[in-house]
Amino acid sequence: MATTFTYSNESGRPTGPFLRTMGRIFPGVREVQAQIAPYATAWQRDNAEALRQAGPLWIAIGDSMTQGIGASSHRRGYVGQLSTTLAEHGWAHRLVNLSYNGARVQDVLERQLPALEQITREQGAAALVTVIIGSNDIVLGSHRDQLLDRFTQMLERLPQGSVVANLPNPRREAVAIDATLRGADASGDLVLADLRRDGAKSWRGRLAPDMFHPNDRGYAEMAASFERTLTRAGLPRSP
Repeated sequence: MATTFTYSNESGRPTGPFLRTMGRIFPGVREVQAQIAPYATAWQRDNAEALRQAGPLWIAIGDSMTQGIGASSHRRGYVGQLSTTLAEHGWAHRLVNLSYNGARVQDVLERQLPALEQITREQGAAALVTVIIGSNDIVLGSHRDQLLDRFTQMLERLPQGSVVANLPNPRREAVAIDATLRGADASGDLVLADLRRDGAKSWRGRLAPDMFHPNDRGYAEMAASFERTLTRAGLPRSP
């Protein structure tokens, strides 16, 4: 299938001083950080191949969790594991992953949503859109203040029926996002992937060596939660 779409899964931002320091001190952090560039390259390659094919399209939006950082390969994150499960259950599809490490909600507004919009203009509506974003905003105080406003702007631009995850974080910003998502789910504007209530009950044995990102087992829990959400919502549907 012909396309003019080009996209990089690299953020273009340098690693911050905190992570650089942690990487020098802790081998586990250094090990996981070393995945960022090769996983971005792998997704960019896979995306290009998917867009040359035909068939139902799944577009994934997000940050390092959607990249699969911490997993044993880029396809062992939640997106890759869920894609495998959906294919095994009979849904043949193309997967385009627009995420990149360190992405924030503003990055979705400025880069990932315009990319989604270009793809759907060229290839038609996506059968499935999934979103996990906001954790990096919560970590940085300078981004927390306007987070709910930016998140709401993002929701208004997503295709109806997109599957959007809440954030299993106790901060008030995450609680406010959760309330917003529950309202949008109730109104039928989107589908809530409820990681706060339906995610892993314990992260013991489910974290990568940096003790922050999930490992394969942790991502398997996320994929299973998304699969349950899709089943309840009757997704994916034909566009």
